[in-house]
Amino acid sequence: MRMNDDDLRSGMHAYLRRNHPEICRHWFDRISVLGVEGGVLRLLVDEPVRLKYLQRTCVAPFTEAAQSVTGRLLAVRFIGPDGASPETEPSSDRSSHESPVLRDEQVVLSPDYSFESFVVGPGNRLAHAAAMAVASKLGRAYNPFFVHGGVGLGKTHLLQAICQQVLRQQPTARVSYISCNTFMDAFHECVKAGRMSEFRHRFRNVDLLVIDDIHFLSKHEQTQEEFFHTFNALHQSGRQIVLSSDAAPVEIPDLEERLVSRFNSGLVARVDRPCYETRVSILKAKARLHELEMPEEVPAYIAARIDSNIRELEGALAKVRGLALATGRSIDLELAKEAIGGDPISQGNPQPNIQAILDAVSRYYDVKLTDLLGKRRHKSVALPRQVCMWLARRHTRYSLEEIGGYLGGRDHTTVLHAIRTVDTRQIQDERLKADVDRLQQVLRFVEDQA
Repeated sequence: MRMNDDDLRSGMHAYLRRNHPEICRHWFDRISVLGVEGGVLRLLVDEPVRLKYLQRTCVAPFTEAAQSVTGRLLAVRFIGPDGASPETEPSSDRSSHESPVLRDEQVVLSPDYSFESFVVGPGNRLAHAAAMAVASKLGRAYNPFFVHGGVGLGKTHLLQAICQQVLRQQPTARVSYISCNTFMDAFHECVKAGRMSEFRHRFRNVDLLVIDDIHFLSKHEQTQEEFFHTFNALHQSGRQIVLSSDAAPVEIPDLEERLVSRFNSGLVARVDRPCYETRVSILKAKARLHELEMPEEVPAYIAARIDSNIRELEGALAKVRGLALATGRSIDLELAKEAIGGDPISQGNPQPNIQAILDAVSRYYDVKLTDLLGKRRHKSVALPRQVCMWLARRHTRYSLEEIGGYLGGRDHTTVLHAIRTVDTRQIQDERLKADVDRLQQVLRFVEDQA
């Protein structure tokens, strides 16, 4: 009996969720079954970026799923709305003598890195707004657009989102998105082969040039010279240039002043570490993307424990998901603590006491972690929250601003008020003083065990 298309699609999706959860995305539901022809299962994908991503990374697991669900020896092919698939697209614009580096220089765009999935917070609001403007007005909004910040803070996400938005709005736009290392490799290879005209044609005849990690130009004088002329050629013709770096232009060592001047001539936007509330939103967005169901306490716990960067948050979420799959348990707060409980709070901060304070106060007052970090002002939550702030000030080296960031993104004046309130009430209220003393004993025990 022939399986209908809806049953086949849902069966494959269920198989992938069980056996390949790491590749599953919420938009897999939008992949349609076109039918089987000559032993090939044809799957329709409506977005060009998703189509290329699936073809380059997901053929094997989808084939495995199709064969398991149908019991037939099928191959899988992803097809675009025009009937083409990436492996069969014409390549008439590519010379058969083209440099191997140039032939495959493009970074694969990930559908995960779109503007829709980007979580905006205080630390990235300017960069996000500028990226949106650049994508909608190539060469006319901010040119160049230079975004910088630490590792894992969303720079690559913004660069890829720009590319995807441009390709969605202008399918024929010539977009080149590469890493700085690839640009340098292509340059050196073409110099050796005497094919610089080919190199220049490739990079100076695009509508959008996006280069990730441009700081790697540091100390490479020849490549800096070539990039300077490439930059000028694009800029003078109104073509858009987007660059990312770990440091601001002026802070990149051994970068020619004329390049620093060019980079500063557009908009330079910095991305900072996400605050607590942004981290919670990021975790929720990642969970939706991967179709993970979890209670509010889990992202609240992970966000309070890890404050370094987005990649660390993703790693923690992967640990939680992995433990849930390995044990067959649903995701809850206890499982999250078990999965990442041994990890430090922050890779970049030597005091891991803040989570111990949150845990101790949560248990002592029988208050949910989400309530402590949330907006509720009821007395049953407000006082424990103030005690958290008082203990954090006493037992850690965090500033008032940092403590406020951990406690739901509150400002330093709120933290200062809480500290003064607890100081005053301990004098007047012996019960509160006893509570605080017991909590401090718990924290000292935790510190001694660490």
